[in-house]
Amino acid sequence: MSVFFSRLKQAFILLTGMTLTTAVSAALPSFNPATSSLLFTMHGSNTIGAKLAPNLINDYLNAKGGSNIKIIPLERENEIRVQATLDGRSVHVDIAAHGSSTGFRALERSQADIAMASRPIKSKEQQALSHFGDMRSNRAEHVIAIDGLAIIVHRKNPVHKLTLQQIAAIFAGKITNWSQLGGQNGRIKVLARDNQSGTWDTFKSLILGKNYSLTPSAARFESNDQLSDRVSADANSIGFVGLASIRQAKAIAVSDGNTQPQAPEHLTIATEDYPLSRRLFLYTAAYAVKPAAQEFLQFVQSEQGQEQVKTTGFVAQTPIGVKAEANRDGPSEYLELTKNAERLSINVRFSEGSASLDNKAQQDIQRLVHFMQKPENRDRRLLLIGFGDKKVSRERSVVLSKLRAATVRSALRDHQINTAPVQGFGAYLPVASNTSSSKIKNRRVEIWVI
Repeated sequence: MSVFFSRLKQAFILLTGMTLTTAVSAALPSFNPATSSLLFTMHGSNTIGAKLAPNLINDYLNAKGGSNIKIIPLERENEIRVQATLDGRSVHVDIAAHGSSTGFRALERSQADIAMASRPIKSKEQQALSHFGDMRSNRAEHVIAIDGLAIIVHRKNPVHKLTLQQIAAIFAGKITNWSQLGGQNGRIKVLARDNQSGTWDTFKSLILGKNYSLTPSAARFESNDQLSDRVSADANSIGFVGLASIRQAKAIAVSDGNTQPQAPEHLTIATEDYPLSRRLFLYTAAYAVKPAAQEFLQFVQSEQGQEQVKTTGFVAQTPIGVKAEANRDGPSEYLELTKNAERLSINVRFSEGSASLDNKAQQDIQRLVHFMQKPENRDRRLLLIGFGDKKVSRERSVVLSKLRAATVRSALRDHQINTAPVQGFGAYLPVASNTSSSKIKNRRVEIWVI
């Protein structure tokens, strides 16, 4: 085993509280490239499969001591092979990136070991894959990065911010000219991802909802990059892409209801406060995963794997601190508490309809533990500040927000990480409209370090 993987094993134990032998089914043999040239297959999201997955596999194989690593296009568009020489033998990983829904179908048909998805698994997909175990458990659902669904226009377009409601009206064909939005006279040309895309599913869920349908005149694209390049070439176009595919287009700021417009920037996306932030997932069977695939998943969650997430253009989950802005909104007590603190790039959130930490939050607790155990942070403390959506009374909202912060404190104390007294500010500083289903995003715990 290489020095890197010895360190990875130690880091994995720290991050998860599990040994590699408990993480991988004991019934499975250790991965041996001498017995198989195909390590594993990945099907699904183009957002992940176009660049991020090949780059992560390249780094994973390199960390294992692989050489002659090549990315080879296959006969069908958006399908590639990552090939390497490992221990004197040619090995490869195949990737087919035709949209999130295709990944779940491939997993069901045993055509893929890993499904790539730019949206959470749907109930009907979970049911179809139930023979693989609980597909919403942390054994099967792996959050690998945060992405921002960027609304893009031509760089010379003077419109620089839109509400979710305006965006919905544009893509439904209700607003048809840029002059209706304060821009120059010109008929709006709508571009969208195709129906197989998780990016489309996310857009449809977050923007169109049940009240709007995409205009029939919209041009559809399988690839984020192709869509972005078309927007860059047409001053009247508008589209949506993953963060890594903004390219030469301009991303505009977005607001939900009366919230402050936010651009898709590192902190707002990492904390998932940006209205169109989303998680990127890898899904596997809950048990009996191929050893090479399991080893790859562990690599992706490591700091080296997350560094590639950042390099590729997405937002990594490794915590970073950002100094509090001087001109911030919020209750005076909140501003006083945080004026000399650093905001960490993590918001802890909870499973829907539950007080339990969701799968990402469980990973984030481990990352916070690792962050606080670094020598430069050992004399610092975490400050946990809870928020929520509106309740019958302000007092109830404040109490619930404080209880959320206390839940995070308890999880950290299990790892001997002490915190400052928890705080709760109820429905202040909403990041989503309290009148829509997205209000669940307001139920969060901000993490600051002092």
